[in-house]
Amino acid sequence: MVGLPHRLELILAQPKNEMVFNFPVRMDNGDFRLFRGYRVQHNNVLGPYKGGIRFHPDVELDHLKSLAAIMTMKSALVQLPFGGAKGGVQVDARQLSKDELMRLTRRFTSAIMTNISPVHDIPAPDVGSNAQIMAWMADTYMNLNGLESRFEGLGVVTGKPIEFGGSAGREKATGQGLLFVLEELLPGMDLNLSDLTVSLIGYGNVGSWTGRLLARKGATVRAVMDHTGAIFNDEGLDAEALAEYVVGHGGVAGCPCGKPIDEDDFYALEVDLFIPAALEQMIDADKAKLLNCKVVVEAANAPTTPGGESVLLERKIAILPAILCNAGGVTVSYFEWKQNRQAETWDEYTVDQNLRSMMAGAAARVLEAAHRYDCSLRTAAYAAALEHIWRVYEIRGIFP
Repeated sequence: MVGLPHRLELILAQPKNEMVFNFPVRMDNGDFRLFRGYRVQHNNVLGPYKGGIRFHPDVELDHLKSLAAIMTMKSALVQLPFGGAKGGVQVDARQLSKDELMRLTRRFTSAIMTNISPVHDIPAPDVGSNAQIMAWMADTYMNLNGLESRFEGLGVVTGKPIEFGGSAGREKATGQGLLFVLEELLPGMDLNLSDLTVSLIGYGNVGSWTGRLLARKGATVRAVMDHTGAIFNDEGLDAEALAEYVVGHGGVAGCPCGKPIDEDDFYALEVDLFIPAALEQMIDADKAKLLNCKVVVEAANAPTTPGGESVLLERKIAILPAILCNAGGVTVSYFEWKQNRQAETWDEYTVDQNLRSMMAGAAARVLEAAHRYDCSLRTAAYAAALEHIWRVYEIRGIFP
């Protein structure tokens, strides 16, 4: 449809590098366990590889290859100077003590450290990882590097605690970026943020910040579901209280701010915005048939299967694509990396203003491509990303 040459398809069809690491970790009881970790570097024509580190039992190579490709497209759509990567370890981090998690993180970092750097590949948090894990990664990298580059190594990862080189606004970045996208796109759909009803899958970092930020704008969060169950309140869940409850109890089930409902009822609930903010591929064809919403807002990476998308489009339910909606995370990661590299500290207002500008620009590119090609917003997002990647390949050429 876009008319780009076949050689671009060949280049992007496979990652540049796929790495597998097996490493031992000492457990608290003195036993050793062998863990498997990965780093996939998809493409770096736009700049250093960039992508999260996932700690989850289902981590596998093909899964990370697809997520790394998505990161390439996401960075290109926002026109960041980054490529795409993804990594992770096959582990249920919730089953480890804090000391075991620290030792696993440091061992994994030492295994991959010759393949990452502030100018080559810059990891970040993802499912199952957080700011503390990024701090351990940065500290390990800095201690294993030579003295001259030691403090330049602070920029080897993003998503760090503010006290250790992190950026203001990074924790809420994905949710904040999504809010800015909604402010750009919803008026064209005759929807007003202050009058919206919302349901969310997932109430971790992305889901909870999305819920809280939308509630502050006047939206009503009617239901939330995660791995522990689903809760509902027709008058609106208290998004702030629910976020505190999840931190203390590990999930939404049992929160007194709502009553429990079953999974099918959750999907079938009438809302304006249905926001999947958990794992990939959660909305298949069967779930798509249940949905009773006007817009699916993809806060998670690739939450809709191809079959699910076909059903949604047949039912005239709009889909706001993930590579646009959740690009706020990598954008503020870019701001953090930039602050580290320039020895600067931005306040939250500066971060939010820059984020708003970049998300608005990306949303405008998607709308323009959708109009130019007469296509869905998802297709338009990928078209805009691919066009940008190809322009850079045209300028740089293929070495040698």
